[in-house]
Amino acid sequence: MSTRATLPESQVGPAEKLLDLVLNASAHLWHNRPGLDLNGKWVPASDRRRVRLRGRALRPVPAGLYVPAAVELYGRLLEIYQLNAELAARFASYALRESEWRDLKVAACALMLVQHRAGEPLHDDEGRVAFYDDDYRAVGEAMLLFYEQGSTRMLNPKGVLRVAELLEAPRIAAMNREAGFASPTSRKPQLGRWKSAARQWLRFRELNQPLLEGLVKAGFKRTICKIARKCGYKPQSQRFFELLGWKQTQSPAGHREVGLGELKLVKRERFDGLGEAEICARIAAGQLSYKEVVGRLPAEVGLTPAILAALLPSLSDRDLRILTPTLESMGLLADAEVKQRWQRAIERSTDQRALNIAKNVASEEVRSELERAADRAAQQAVAAATTEDVHVMFLVDVSGSMQRAIEQSKEALSRILAGFPLERLHVASFDTTGTVLRPKAASRQAVQHLLAGLKAGGGTVHGAAVRALYNAGVRIPAGQRLIVICAGDEAGEHGTILSLVLSECGYRPDAFALIDCSGEGWSRGATIRECAADLVRPFSEVRVESFADPYQVPRVLQAILTAPRMVGTTSPAAGLVEAVMSTPLLEK
Repeated sequence: MSTRATLPESQVGPAEKLLDLVLNASAHLWHNRPGLDLNGKWVPASDRRRVRLRGRALRPVPAGLYVPAAVELYGRLLEIYQLNAELAARFASYALRESEWRDLKVAACALMLVQHRAGEPLHDDEGRVAFYDDDYRAVGEAMLLFYEQGSTRMLNPKGVLRVAELLEAPRIAAMNREAGFASPTSRKPQLGRWKSAARQWLRFRELNQPLLEGLVKAGFKRTICKIARKCGYKPQSQRFFELLGWKQTQSPAGHREVGLGELKLVKRERFDGLGEAEICARIAAGQLSYKEVVGRLPAEVGLTPAILAALLPSLSDRDLRILTPTLESMGLLADAEVKQRWQRAIERSTDQRALNIAKNVASEEVRSELERAADRAAQQAVAAATTEDVHVMFLVDVSGSMQRAIEQSKEALSRILAGFPLERLHVASFDTTGTVLRPKAASRQAVQHLLAGLKAGGGTVHGAAVRALYNAGVRIPAGQRLIVICAGDEAGEHGTILSLVLSECGYRPDAFALIDCSGEGWSRGATIRECAADLVRPFSEVRVESFADPYQVPRVLQAILTAPRMVGTTSPAAGLVEAVMSTPLLEK
């Protein structure tokens, strides 16, 4: 068994760190419910009994920012910035325009707003301004202020507020002081240009009243008030306070001039004393949203099927997907119109959260539709990252060293393989011999059926899977590309032997990826990495645990297909990093 050959820390550059961040940093920074800290990992409080049975240490965590995850993500971004500030700035611009990962946008924006490249003048020997340094803080401002009608890429009010909350976290503030972004003796957290950018953000929406009204209607009233307080915003007219239902009093210093007159506060009255039909009529007349209504319902009425049906036009596709168990329990999915609207919503899903929702429904039909939605999300991610000339060869390690990880490997593969068209997907398992696996359909269920019988045992010869596929007649047409992805621990033959087998079979891989299924403290090999280096091909590595996050699966599938090129023991930037470096810096 060979030992793992990895780059020394001193040779791991910003390109490798950036790719590792995209592939393996999947933790969520904010949670809207209490949880438990399980050795630095957030788990739902409802898992207390299950986790306790394993004898693991637990610590209660309140709802809100989960600091360990924030420190890890922010720390990774900070490392990239310290190695290559331009790459970090372009990655922040790339994250806003190209990614759905909201926590990454918040963390990248926070870093850009406080880092020290702020367009300072640089002087020549005679004291004259020779030129100005790059202003990467302007990138953070542009991220905060970016507006594109109908876009889901821009930061919503919650994202704007979270940038400040992240920077105010004591451990993040300490990291910024250590990085030299603030005075070492400063007690206040460094917010950089957040306050001025937040004031511009508010001013734009105050001057464009329909935007402000839309945000209030969407349920962001309190969030906007918090932003205004935190950045010290001074509105131009009292209409701002009226829309937010925000009563004003004179400050002790007596400096307030706006909002002290008779305000016509826009406050929503409760529906106490009204019946179901009257509430539905008010919803229809006022075009009220779900968030506007749920907190005003009288306890004796509650959320009924009729009221929820009246609220359907205000629900986003994401809301409908999350509310699937409620829609089912109220019988609304039996209504043809509601069912059609719901089906459109799940068809537009861009992540695999539907798999989690499917666990909470009773109907097998609804569960199957949710699982198919998760399959489509994976398929869309693959389609976005590849063209029709890309073939994917999956090598699944079922050797004896995989005994402790085979089930986890199966679950990850069931989420991944469903994304690839069958005519361009070639799967084989291996120990010392190879076995070709052929899914009956491009779906998670079909892949689970395919993998169900796999058991771990025997030696580890990656080349056996390659030969099995070749003997089964798998050929890659001339001019088409091949990506080899292995799920295992690499504890097999030397990579040069695998590269020789690939060459003998006439396969010319364009890229390699490893789904690392080894556990902490396990022996690791380097077969795939060595093979990629020998053939001078792109290589990427992702931990199998990353695929447990439904939001992470599509982004990992896209990133796996573009990676740094391995050349001996170094890896110059290519693929994803090239895409990042070609991204124009955001401008205000």
